[in-house]
Amino acid sequence: MSASVVSVEGVGKRYRLRHRHETERYATLGEAVVGAFKAPFRRLSGARLPAVTTDDFWALRDVSFRISEGEVVGIIGRNGAGKSTLLKILSRITEPTTGRIVLGGRVASLLEVGTGFHPELSGRENIFLNAAILGMSRAETARRFDEIVAFAEVEQFLDTPVKRYSSGMYVRLAFAVAAHLEPDILIVDEVLAVGDAAFQKKSLGKMHEASRSGRTVLFVSHNMAAVGNLTSRCVVLSAGTVAFDGAPAAAIEHYMQSGQRPSGPAVANGRGPHTAVMRARLLNSAGEGTDIYQPGTPLRIEVVFETDGTPRASLEAFLIDAVGQKLALASLHQFHGVTLPSQRGRFRTVLDLEPMWLASGSYSFDVTTSIVNSNWDHYVEGLIQFDVTGSNPGGQAWDFRHSLGYGALAMSCARMPEFLAERDGR
Repeated sequence: MSASVVSVEGVGKRYRLRHRHETERYATLGEAVVGAFKAPFRRLSGARLPAVTTDDFWALRDVSFRISEGEVVGIIGRNGAGKSTLLKILSRITEPTTGRIVLGGRVASLLEVGTGFHPELSGRENIFLNAAILGMSRAETARRFDEIVAFAEVEQFLDTPVKRYSSGMYVRLAFAVAAHLEPDILIVDEVLAVGDAAFQKKSLGKMHEASRSGRTVLFVSHNMAAVGNLTSRCVVLSAGTVAFDGAPAAAIEHYMQSGQRPSGPAVANGRGPHTAVMRARLLNSAGEGTDIYQPGTPLRIEVVFETDGTPRASLEAFLIDAVGQKLALASLHQFHGVTLPSQRGRFRTVLDLEPMWLASGSYSFDVTTSIVNSNWDHYVEGLIQFDVTGSNPGGQAWDFRHSLGYGALAMSCARMPEFLAERDGR
């Protein structure tokens, strides 16, 4: 077995949180200056100072694992699980409160957009500056300069101050420098999500290349398809501790299951002038509520709504991806010529949609009612939320998302929905 190049032993990170007393109000700058001047006199007079309490917050607690040379390891977990804190400790940006880390080689980190860049300097100057910060000599940087520029695709803006760069240009340049440093350990946070699809593909290829040449890669991402395809092992963090450490497929499954949402119907707020979506949920093949969809199986949505009987009312559902893009639309009237009941009451219906192949990740449905040839009557965002854990029967994640065409795909009903009265009147 290869020697460990990253050793994390009982690492913990504590932050001290300060809480104002509930009776203490926020002060202006002038009041703060006057208060600081009066404080010594209040102490002498015995006057009680405003109560302030502090709590200890452990962002990480007793985290331990080892990474061997050449491994590509994913670090995954929910927001607030401690991923970024761990990477900052591994990158020597912050010190652990407890435990220790041992790194067996040169480290290059890409944690935040523009880290190590000076906004007033040009792209050319920042390449040398950032490379020096990462430990690359000037001669080594000059030797790789053309490769870095070509990879980042910023030739036209080399002599422009980076403060005028877009966030995507920042990321391309920063990743290009870090990747061409040829470190023993490359640490990459979620910042690649800022780049476009072509750059993300090129960056993932560069990380594959790094691992094949024997370098170690730590990769943090919420894109489970990328994690599943790139990594050979995953560490799942939950509330600052290691919840799972093992094969990517099993780790992703653990991550998805640990964060399952309640499978009961989600309740909507508000109502439209004529209709109201009351609640909705995703159903499995047994007709039970679920928050996991298996690609290639029928997509079933149960919706409960109320109507005042206005004629030509319709029901729609938009499929939304994790970044808010509309992927597909199901519409009773537009695609099937079906309208809601013309009598007043509360009804339940199930949309049996044709199977879809969705990439691994998180999705939601906006559920809406409308009056045909008019505006939305009641629009509820994110009423149904669910996860896709694997989009390939062979076990690996395939990403078909870009082939769907955002907002261009119609979801058709395999059978016409029935409207079952739940309650007469309102």
